[in-house]
Amino acid sequence: MAKFLIDVDRQSIDRAIISLIEHSAPRFDFFVLVGLSVLMATLGILADSVTVIIGSMLIAPLLYPVLSLSMGIIMADGKLIVRSLITISKSLLLGIGLAALVTVFLGSTGDPYNRVFLNSIEPSILYLMVAVVSGIAGSISFLKPQFNEHLTGVAISVALIPPVAAIGVGIAEFNFAVARAASLQFIINIIGIIFASMVIFSMLNFYQEKTVAKAAVKKEEKEVEKSKNAK
Repeated sequence: MAKFLIDVDRQSIDRAIISLIEHSAPRFDFFVLVGLSVLMATLGILADSVTVIIGSMLIAPLLYPVLSLSMGIIMADGKLIVRSLITISKSLLLGIGLAALVTVFLGSTGDPYNRVFLNSIEPSILYLMVAVVSGIAGSISFLKPQFNEHLTGVAISVALIPPVAAIGVGIAEFNFAVARAASLQFIINIIGIIFASMVIFSMLNFYQEKTVAKAAVKKEEKEVEKSKNAK
């Protein structure tokens, strides 16, 4: 792995850091995409359509703040860590609430205890390994521009949005076994991605670019504040 990444220069790393911070900024459009992806995933769960559930992952931006959190930990940047955690927490609250709301209005069309996707959620060490591999792939995709087109595949393989939707569906239908299983699945995915991306970021000495990250965060904060004042 180190040999594969050895040709990544500092300029490429700086670009990756700035891009990651930009994509994980808690902007209005970020949460719109989260809402749309969760909405699609919820409809896919209620309709028992795997195709729709997969489609929801194509527009999900939740991988970005998770990688940003990993970067903040490696850099020991408290501000970046808090920023990433807030973005992830807000996304979870929005996603779970939206999924529960949609389920309350549309969930009565099917048997709540006979949904294929919900019944297939069984957290295990295998899913943790999938998350680890996805975290490595996602990190490399950011660092290597020629691999950026593979980010969509990474988002699908790690499946962050469907568990969030499943939590909301489980809560709305009082199926707390499903809600617990989906919560555990989400946690496993998050842990796997963070661990894997931290390894990659450590190998490339991301902590040396803390100044670049701080400047990018400051710039994004100004942009977010400007967009708020414009409304």
